[in-house]
Amino acid sequence: MNETSKLDDLRAEFVATSTRSLPVAGMIFWLIIGCLGLYVTTGILSYVVLFGSGMIFPLGILIDRCTGRRMRLANRANPVTVLFLQSLTLVILMWPMVIISAAIAHNADLIVLGAAILMGLIWIPYGWASNDPVGIQHAVGRCAFSYIAFIYCPPPYKATAISLVVCMAYLYSFLRMRKY
Repeated sequence: MNETSKLDDLRAEFVATSTRSLPVAGMIFWLIIGCLGLYVTTGILSYVVLFGSGMIFPLGILIDRCTGRRMRLANRANPVTVLFLQSLTLVILMWPMVIISAAIAHNADLIVLGAAILMGLIWIPYGWASNDPVGIQHAVGRCAFSYIAFIYCPPPYKATAISLVVCMAYLYSFLRMRKY
């Protein structure tokens, strides 16, 4: 067995434990944020984003159960899975920077922007681990258009515009993701 086939086997094992319910849960989260952005202050919305983002994983599990699929535990001996999980840690470690930046700038919209970008970055290691180019496409498009929405949308609509960008990135990814 050569090195490429070993990597392909590890990637196949990673994909076997992956589920589309997590991106579906993420999209539901951002749809809610986009709607709330029209009705609540950015200060309240930033708290919803901060604490609500932790609900994406449990919502993904619930979606899996409702569709009759059981989320399989990832094999922690698989280096592809380990790299992906370590990438999650990288995203988590960046959250304080977003919170501090928003506090210093007195701009709660930075929490929404930071969340959109940080949670989008996880698509890069996912794309590599699953050998699917949609991961990098999702992350780059989501980040670039989130920045554009933040810069060019008027203040009362920034959070909703960023949420719309994220939802469009999810739609793009659902259409383009490899079917396993």
